Amino acid sequence: MTTHSKPMRTMPMPVLASMVVGSMVGAGVFSLPSSFADSAGGLAAMISWAVAGFGMLMLAFVFQRLAVARPDLDSGIVAYARAGFGSYVGFFSAFGYWASACIANVTYWVLIASTLGTVLPVFGEGDTWAAFVLGTIGLWAFHIVVARGVSQAAGLNALTTVAKMIPLALFIVVVAFGGFSWDVFLDNLSGTGSEIGSVAEQVRSTMLVTVFVFLGVEGASVYSRYARRREDIGRATVLGFLSVLALFVVVTMLAYGVMPREELAGLRQPSVSGVLESIVGPWGAWLIGIGLLISVLGAYLAWLLLAAEVLFEAATQDDAPRFLTLVNSRGVPISALTATAVATQVFLVVTHFSASAFDFSLELTSALALIPYLLTAGFGLKEALGPRRWSGAVAVASMALVYTVFLIYASGLKYVLLALLVYAPATVLYVWARKERGLRVFTRGEVTVCAVSVLGAAAAIVALATGTVTL
Repeated sequence: MTTHSKPMRTMPMPVLASMVVGSMVGAGVFSLPSSFADSAGGLAAMISWAVAGFGMLMLAFVFQRLAVARPDLDSGIVAYARAGFGSYVGFFSAFGYWASACIANVTYWVLIASTLGTVLPVFGEGDTWAAFVLGTIGLWAFHIVVARGVSQAAGLNALTTVAKMIPLALFIVVVAFGGFSWDVFLDNLSGTGSEIGSVAEQVRSTMLVTVFVFLGVEGASVYSRYARRREDIGRATVLGFLSVLALFVVVTMLAYGVMPREELAGLRQPSVSGVLESIVGPWGAWLIGIGLLISVLGAYLAWLLLAAEVLFEAATQDDAPRFLTLVNSRGVPISALTATAVATQVFLVVTHFSASAFDFSLELTSALALIPYLLTAGFGLKEALGPRRWSGAVAVASMALVYTVFLIYASGLKYVLLALLVYAPATVLYVWARKERGLRVFTRGEVTVCAVSVLGAAAAIVALATGTVTL
């Protein structure tokens, strides 16, 4: 074992793009019909995708510009927060992103079990003890696979990225030419006058869903130390994002033309399966089920890689304990990888006792990712306003910043508090890391950040204890 590994710049642009697509196209796309229909009509869904697509495109452009403008910063979303706002805030960003990735991994095992539950009732909707055992076995099996080498795992992710597109493409073709009804679509368009509220309320309620499915847009940036050329990072980010955005919009909107919104909302996850089954019969559900398993396993692999890389980079920057810098003989950050598996196991236990395992995991994953996105947009604006000021970069970064602030507002107080409940205890790791290296722990401003996070976590504990907030 060694404590550092020389960056192996072996990933070409297509593989980096597959990291973006592979991490974004996972559990989320297969849950879109029901997740959107549960809280929005067709018009609100279109507005939501327009807002989310534009906002995330601005954020993708920020990643693109920073990859070229700051070649000294590897691992993107981690390094940007640290460079812009100091060590403690940078650690917060890294830890929040890492925790978000760990919980995202839980959603994959929940959805796998739910899919299997359609033919094996013992797995239920991903919330039974059998589902928990399956997830536990699966996450440690993948730990072993990734421990054998990052480049091999990234190559496997590229293969699953291609494989997962086949059933989704068939879904689009079958629905578009065999099951879509304009009458049904128009009936579902407004969604007003029902329990889901006004169009504005519908748009707000879908924001966390869009964040969840867009998580991974930073995939190429996180793996920047492996890129053959810095320019490839930005190109992979934008290309991967635009491809996935088109896929998400088409899958969501086509479903509104198949059955009434109330029926869409009532479909069990993965709801894409129920939509296709209503058109072609049981074989459609089987096809989507197989595609989902390939998709989710590939996305899980991508996110496991991302999570371990983020924690490893935080440690190499002196913001996480030194033991997390250990790499094995294959160049894999093995301690960070093991810590990721352990954390995923813990979150798997927590979500097992939640009222709705999938929805809870989805929304908490999104809430935790918002702070890292906000800090990246903020750093992008700070850089754009620097000595080499460019008005176009200022406008893009400003819009990305406004969008991420809006997302935090849209997530609601419940998930902000739960996110702080995860963030605040991580300060112990930061203090440990700084003291073992003989570094100053906090600046005056960082003391304030720490105090706010601890108070927020305390409020979350009180809210949970009194039943004001439930899992």
